[in-house]
Amino acid sequence: MTTVEYRTTFNAAHSDFAKIAPRVWNVAGHALVFALELRAGEVVLDVCAGAGSSALAAARAVGPAGRVHAIDLADDLLEEGRLVASEWALQNIDFVAADATKWEPPSTVPAAGYDVLASSYGVFFLPHMDSSFARLTRLLRPGGRIGVTVWREHALDDFTHPFFEALGKVAPQAVPGKPAVAEGAAETARDAADRINTADKLSAWLTSLGTTDVRVTELSNYLPATDEFAWEFVLGSGLRAPLAELDEDTVRAVREQFIELLTDRGVHTVDAGTIVGTAVVDRRTT
Repeated sequence: MTTVEYRTTFNAAHSDFAKIAPRVWNVAGHALVFALELRAGEVVLDVCAGAGSSALAAARAVGPAGRVHAIDLADDLLEEGRLVASEWALQNIDFVAADATKWEPPSTVPAAGYDVLASSYGVFFLPHMDSSFARLTRLLRPGGRIGVTVWREHALDDFTHPFFEALGKVAPQAVPGKPAVAEGAAETARDAADRINTADKLSAWLTSLGTTDVRVTELSNYLPATDEFAWEFVLGSGLRAPLAELDEDTVRAVREQFIELLTDRGVHTVDAGTIVGTAVVDRRTT
């Protein structure tokens, strides 16, 4: 997914994204904040923040003396987070539409840098994931902490495979193919995610960034795959991207075929298994 496609898809998904947040995004976001052991007064950068699944939890953890900068390309999605922050009267969080690969800390961030860098289900969307995230770690103070959540290997397979099969039957022209990647071009989000989708792979990746005290845990989260929720999950995630160019009747047909396949195959739950990884940045090696 290109930068433009990411922005377009998730701006379109903003209301559906927020609808499934309590069951999907917020679960992992809260787990990440707990794993990072945030403390009062800390300053946090949350990249690919979306509607604030981890950023809002971080704002509550660092308290009024702390600060959270939540950045994402999709401003409509960020607006969902702003609305929640306003409802909860949180004054210590800023939702900013910005490119994480170009982000520079504002003057309100201490000269030494951020205390914490977080990204929930977002790091694999960064172009050139390794170098982009390595650059972001350099915005941290010495001894700063990083934390990410990623989908566990095969977690969503029983759900996504029927969706793309349904799409192929109804609208084969919309099924995303394997793009030809020119030398030096950014890898796809799917390929990037595949490199960090087990505890061992995520641990090795965090270590490669020049970190210490790497900790990786698995979060089990099984969600009832009712017809309503199954389609909400499609519309509230990146799965909705191939639907963008289809007319309403075709989208309705995809939905019907998808639900039929889930029923026929006895898929009653969505495995939203997630890996949570944290580490400490060793400034001597970054």
